[in-house]
Amino acid sequence: MIVDNVFPDNYAEMLNVWENSVRATHDFITEDDIEFFKPIIIEQAFPTVTLKCVKNERGSIQGFIGTYESKIEMLFILNEARGQGIGKLLLQYAIEQLGATKVDVNEQNPQAVGFYQHMGFKVVSRSPLDDMGKPFPILHMTL
Repeated sequence: MIVDNVFPDNYAEMLNVWENSVRATHDFITEDDIEFFKPIIIEQAFPTVTLKCVKNERGSIQGFIGTYESKIEMLFILNEARGQGIGKLLLQYAIEQLGATKVDVNEQNPQAVGFYQHMGFKVVSRSPLDDMGKPFPILHMTL
């Protein structure tokens, strides 16, 4: 597995990865929430972060990470590709090559919280609402 660059023509495929991952790991998010976030992610989030991905042997994106300055803004892995080391590879790349030291994680996603803790992140604060003002508590973590 190698970390690869992402281009705007990958955004639609990445949005599918995002939705697949969210449906598998974010059981607190509703269909309305998913539809609310989709245009924001593809039109506003993807273009403003540094994106890297991992593809399978057929060239399909299996997971991606987005960073802005020293913060991991997104890390999503296809549900069927979880447990293969893709998240760890992308996270290590972001830390070592992109200088990432911070991440915000949905408190209601214990798998993600545990993953980041396993990778050395510690909770430094908590917000009761996400960046959009929705009632999804966020844990602010740092290395």
